Amino acid sequence: HVVPAYVFGIFFSEWTVGHPKCVKKNGKKYKGRRCASKVNKEFKRMEADMYNLFPAIGEVNGLRSNYPMTIIEGEERQFGKCDVEIKRRKVEPRNEVRGEIARTYMYMDSVYPGKGIISKQNRSMFEEWNRSDPVDEWECERAKRIERIQGNRNKIVIAKDRKSTRLNSSHLVISYAVFCLKKK
Repeated sequence: HVVPAYVFGIFFSEWTVGHPKCVKKNGKKYKGRRCASKVNKEFKRMEADMYNLFPAIGEVNGLRSNYPMTIIEGEERQFGKCDVEIKRRKVEPRNEVRGEIARTYMYMDSVYPGKGIISKQNRSMFEEWNRSDPVDEWECERAKRIERIQGNRNKIVIAKDRKSTRLNSSHLVISYAVFCLKKK
């Protein structure tokens, strides 16, 4: 997950307090991700949303944990060619993927509002990442493939038509949509 399940999971009562159906065979109650996955359809949908799923190096993903994205001062890289920093419970991805990460957060925030996906402090950073690392052909193709499988369009990456690129109060930024439009 680009947006960690923990980020949105804590907005579900099944995650924080549990549910009557979340009981082990020995009678002990449980909560957290396991409970939310078991009984909450919206959480299951968010957890399985393919727009939020990307391949990752296991070790880096494990160390990344649920930490928020940010810019970390200095260039202390500890994963060789995998240009990522993890320091003081924060993660800084490499420049070349910041736009995809920002648009994934923007997508999740727009499709699942009210779940704390983008913090106030990170909103401007994600907008900047989106501008500095624009949508490329593969990102458009990936979004089209996911749409065919999952059934919903990622409006952050693919605009429906040229009119949909007009700015209105619901758009964070619109420049990313233009790349995916078909030429008329």
